[in-house]
Amino acid sequence: MAANLTKRAFKYRFYPSDAQAAELSRTFGCVRKVYNLALAARTQAWARQERVNYNQTSAMLTAWKKTEELAFLNDVSSVPLQQTLRHLQSAFTHFFAKRARHPRFKSRKKSRKSAEYTASGFRFRDGRLTLAKMADPLDIVWSRPLPQGVKPSTVTVSQDSAGRWFVSMLCEDPSVKPLPATDAALGIDVGLDHLLTLSTGEKIANPRHERRDRARIAKAQRELSRKAPGDGANRARARRKIAKVHARIADRRRDLLHKLTTRLVRENQTLVIEDLTVRNMVKNHRLARAISDASWSEFRSMLEYKAAWYGREVIAVDRFFPSSRLCSDCGTVREKMPLSVRKWTCLCGAAHDRDVNAAKNLLAAGLAASVCGAGVRPQRSSPGGQSAMKQKTSRREP
Repeated sequence: MAANLTKRAFKYRFYPSDAQAAELSRTFGCVRKVYNLALAARTQAWARQERVNYNQTSAMLTAWKKTEELAFLNDVSSVPLQQTLRHLQSAFTHFFAKRARHPRFKSRKKSRKSAEYTASGFRFRDGRLTLAKMADPLDIVWSRPLPQGVKPSTVTVSQDSAGRWFVSMLCEDPSVKPLPATDAALGIDVGLDHLLTLSTGEKIANPRHERRDRARIAKAQRELSRKAPGDGANRARARRKIAKVHARIADRRRDLLHKLTTRLVRENQTLVIEDLTVRNMVKNHRLARAISDASWSEFRSMLEYKAAWYGREVIAVDRFFPSSRLCSDCGTVREKMPLSVRKWTCLCGAAHDRDVNAAKNLLAAGLAASVCGAGVRPQRSSPGGQSAMKQKTSRREP
């Protein structure tokens, strides 16, 4: 029974002592060093038409530790070093399967500072977490309890660009189980004027978190620009001040998206969205800032993994489906509709709100694709004609 439980990450902020912060900083540096060394070795081997796997890089790590130049790798726990080799193996697996790009080297300034510990690298007793090479437990702020009677299988410690420390514990959560089935279905149209427009007619305002703090960001960036390149401590403090503003924006945005996606998944059995290519859309420099602030990709990711948790279904309708130009009453497709047109009237006499009409059309297309199983390939509609059903896609987070 336990094998069927959903694994869920519980993230907490903690405040390390000076000794713990120094130990973790050393660990982050060693993890980055081992990852880069292993990546270089695998890249060079590939140029010689040879393949190197995890077991071979693990043997390399043992040899590196015995050298005078890399003897400092013995000063930190070996568990995070082995884990970073496993992560590199996964990255190459996805690369060879053409699911991801070739792994890149980790930068000291730009890469994420993190280290993952498996069960042999930490001790969790009586609600106190102690990592390997540390005498005292971490001072964790328990903002919510862990599932009762459950111990974490892995622990990931990280530090963000604002200098905050976090620990993420992966646990089996018995509270995550499918919700009672319902007949409710919902079409969701994302936008900039309104963050979400639902097929029920409800519109959820776009809080524009980044715009609200834009003046604060500009002020912090001006202060950074006045710091001399060689002024290490002062420049680092100014850079951290900018990072804190961005962290505040990201926290507010993530909190809102969690609340929205949880509500939508709990209330509806089927949720239909549009399969947008946000990566291409942000190439429009006039809208890139607003699109990034809306965080449509993060919204979709949250919606999909929560739907998988609770036994719901998310259907993505092809991006070429003319949801805004299609009349939800008669099925007529308008030839053109500029973004400035927010309300329009069809030849059949039906008056439409652009976004509500789009959400209704997405819902109808998604439900039709669900009934048919696999939809047909998208076909561009001729002026005045009806659009064909779009291909149903299935992309759910594990």
